[in-house]
Amino acid sequence: MTMIACNYVQAQSIMLLFMSVSFFGTGVGALGCTVVSDTSPKGMIGTYGALFNFIGNIAGITTLIIFGYLIQKTGSFNDVLIFVGLTAFCAIVSYGPIVGEIKRFDPIASVPAERAV
Repeated sequence: MTMIACNYVQAQSIMLLFMSVSFFGTGVGALGCTVVSDTSPKGMIGTYGALFNFIGNIAGITTLIIFGYLIQKTGSFNDVLIFVGLTAFCAIVSYGPIVGEIKRFDPIASVPAERAV
C-alpha cells in the first residue's frame, strides 16, 4: 500500500521510507514457505512446496507482463505502483478468509467414514 504513496511525494527520503516499509511487507509475505511446510501432509512436503513455488513463478511471469503493458500504455511507473498497491491490498483483505485456521492437512482424516473402507 505504501508503494502508491510513492507516486505523490517529491522528497527522495520520504520515498525511500515508503519503499522500505513496502519491502518489509514483502519479507513478511515470504513466510508462505513456512506455512506450506507446516500444513502439508507428512511425506508430501516436497510436492506441496513445488506446487507453491510453481504458482509463485507463474505470478512472477504474469506480473512482469502486466508491468510492461501498463508502462507501454501510460509511459509511466505510476500505474505500476498503483497495481502493486492494489494487489497487496487484495492479498491482505483475502488472506484471513481464504487461509482460515492453519493446521496440518490429513487426507485420511478428511475422507468420510463410509468412503474410507
